[in-house]
Amino acid sequence: MFNPQFNITNKILKNIGTIEASREVIGDAPLLPLWEKRFRDDAVIRTAHHGTHIEGNRLNLHEAKDVLMGKDIVGRTRDVHEVINYRRTLKVIEEEAERGLKRITEGTVKKLHRTVVSGILNDERIGEYRTKQVVIRNSETGEVTFRPPDAVEVPFLMREFYYWLNKVDSNDLHPILKAGISHHELVRVHPFIDGNGRVARALVTLILFLEKYDIRQFFSLEEYYDKDAVSYYEHLKKASDGDLTSWLEYFSLGVAIEFERIKQKILKLSKDTYLKQKLGGKQVFLTERQTKIIEYIQSIGYLQNQAFKEVDAGVSEDTILRDLTDLVDKGIIKKIGKTKAARYVMV
Repeated sequence: MFNPQFNITNKILKNIGTIEASREVIGDAPLLPLWEKRFRDDAVIRTAHHGTHIEGNRLNLHEAKDVLMGKDIVGRTRDVHEVINYRRTLKVIEEEAERGLKRITEGTVKKLHRTVVSGILNDERIGEYRTKQVVIRNSETGEVTFRPPDAVEVPFLMREFYYWLNKVDSNDLHPILKAGISHHELVRVHPFIDGNGRVARALVTLILFLEKYDIRQFFSLEEYYDKDAVSYYEHLKKASDGDLTSWLEYFSLGVAIEFERIKQKILKLSKDTYLKQKLGGKQVFLTERQTKIIEYIQSIGYLQNQAFKEVDAGVSEDTILRDLTDLVDKGIIKKIGKTKAARYVMV
């Protein structure tokens, strides 16, 4: 029976506290810009790049972005396939979450694997557990650094894992720890001949989505891992002795860092949380320029005609006035005075 061993340390509690605080701020943010889509697109690009780069993909971030935008680049076919597949995997995760997936099964994980390695592995290996022993070697020295369980054990170990995964709920175990344990177990069992790391990280994302920790799909844990890949692999390896405490401290810290980063981005866009109450709890979508107007008024206290160029020097006065009128109509700001000396202030 799969029964992960770990201790809840002060570090883990602190990280989860940060995660929960950030999640609340992000979820309650009253002003959501129309360019929120850009944040999501940026997260997809960072996730696809770092999630493959950590395993040897040679494309840089700019090249990965070009690939995802449908542009031709000079690079290995496998590298291009890996980046495209990672984006497709994120789409599969989003679709599974939207349809309200109740249980993560063997079929779910094999579906992730098929998407991750499509066009990379032979058809008979895609979405199928490995049937031979593999070892993990140091890419520089060739030294064997990890020997996964025998292939014959894989189906049994995975069945135990699925049973645990679907049995434990948020009342028994915090979703962040559930995701971290799942990540490590999939890497430890190494059920596929290739693509295990990518599938493990995809599974983490799926679990976070299903547990309502998707935070508007802005996050990219893969970037955290890739920035210090040595530490990532060392923490995974250290947990192979059966004690997951250190790994969960590392994993929860990564989530906390990423959630805090997104929280700060949200706060920059929406500094006044009281606005949500003033707007009757509804969320208001703003353009990028309207967001700049709000930030300017919050910083200075008001906006007048002569300062329009400080908001956006590239547009006409009439354009700024249209934005201001829209913000007045939405009940976010108000106009004091009727001449060109009129001031626009927060409601």
